[in-house]
This record gives sequence, C-alpha cells and structure tokens, in this order.
Amino acid sequence: MLQIEDVLRDRGSRYAVSGGDVVGRAGAAAFIADLRRPKKFAKATHHSWAAVLGGEAVRNDDGEAGAGDVILRMIQREGLADHIIVVTRWYGGVHLGGDRFAHIVTCVRAYLDARRGAP
Repeated sequence: MLQIEDVLRDRGSRYAVSGGDVVGRAGAAAFIADLRRPKKFAKATHHSWAAVLGGEAVRNDDGEAGAGDVILRMIQREGLADHIIVVTRWYGGVHLGGDRFAHIVTCVRAYLDARRGAP
C-alpha cells in the first residue's frame, strides 16, 4: 500500500491518499478494511475510492457525492487495472463546495506521481 498523508488542507479539512494493487471486490474490501485499521484513519469522515477490477469499474463515494467518479476517470486515463485508489478526508466543519473535487484530483495526482517515482 502506497499512502501519502496530509496531501493538503483547506478550511479545516485534511486529505490523504492511498492505493495499491488488488484482486477482485474482495481484495478491494480487504484494502479498505486495512486502511481503516489505524485509529487516525478510522476517525476519517470519508474514504472515497475507485478501482478497475478485472475490467469492471467499481467506485464508492462514502458520502462524498461524485468523488468515486472523479477517481475512477483518473484511474482509467492512467490505464490502471486491478488497482484501487482511496482519497481520505477528515471533514473540518466547513463545506468546500466544488473545491472538494479539485482537492480529490490533487490527491490522486500526488498518488500517481509518487507511484511513478516522480519528484
């Protein structure tokens, strides 16, 4: 699991991103369960994720409407298969509106860059 904590902060909300190879829906469920084990991540408000598993696109907004679709499009553009990316948000008490989508994109880009070994 590649995990980048504290990717960005905005109006009290904090974001992290995690990802890795998974096999099938059971693998995705196990990945999310492992991610939520540490107390810090268990307390997060949202774990929005997407994956392409055996050619099937799956996603879960986890209460962050539309977030899974944003992550999925980026995974598909990257050509990743049997891979999951999770954007974690700790809600800071202020609604971010459309800015939250820009933050999700920033998190996924940070993950993809780190995965590729970009500086």
